[in-house]
Amino acid sequence: MAPGVILLAATPIGDAADAPPRLRRALAEADLVAAEDTRRLRALAGRLGVRVTGRLLSFHEHNEHERAPDLVRAAQDGARVLVVSDAGMPSVSDPGYRLVRVATDAGVKVSVAPGPSAVLTALAISGLATDRFCFEGFVPRKAGDRARTLGALAEEPRTMVFFESPHRLAGTLADMARTFGADRSAAVCRELTKTYEEVRRDSLAALAEWAEPGVRGEITIVVAGAPPVAARAEDHVGQVLALTDGGARLKDAAATVAARTGLGKRELYQAALERRG
Repeated sequence: MAPGVILLAATPIGDAADAPPRLRRALAEADLVAAEDTRRLRALAGRLGVRVTGRLLSFHEHNEHERAPDLVRAAQDGARVLVVSDAGMPSVSDPGYRLVRVATDAGVKVSVAPGPSAVLTALAISGLATDRFCFEGFVPRKAGDRARTLGALAEEPRTMVFFESPHRLAGTLADMARTFGADRSAAVCRELTKTYEEVRRDSLAALAEWAEPGVRGEITIVVAGAPPVAARAEDHVGQVLALTDGGARLKDAAATVAARTGLGKRELYQAALERRG
């Protein structure tokens, strides 16, 4: 581990055997280890057979703002600074984002030791499309905020990945079923890489019913993106006419919108003529 560098290192999301060799070395070599929970970090180091000799410092969402400058100054003084979260990659729905900003603004090098990720693990095992996806973190707790967040995602075409607590799972799945559609495909991934790992693949409505009696463990939800909506010429005539209002010939305007939407030029041209009356 290089001096004067802040290293973000991924930790196992369940099975300690998933810890990469680079994490083991970094834990042993770091002058300063910033951990989301220092007790959990000591326990992990014990399972890995690593002795942490550097100073341990708590670094979580409630103190990240005040601790980030301290970590940056330590790196500027030549310390080897290691940052870890309880599970997975720091800064991905965990502390670290503000630290990276402060460090880069100060000219301090930040590096990453990649490793386990609940987001990618759930996505890979979900059986849903992986070519395009987005990570949405935790769904808001308040009903109004949750409704607005899910409503804004109703037409999202990419596969969506969420984190959720077990006691809110049933309610969140029910809200997703109402907003995205009861038949929308999804997967609930529970206790990934752990002894009681479980993956349920079904419609949102069926999953909400399954979760109603209660579910335990760490939860990741993967939801299929919205199905494509067939384009209609009538829905895009306004774009054609807007271009003609700007000086374009109707034929050229129809061709431009056809290229954007995949609709036929003749179809758009005719629809625009009819709209003009």
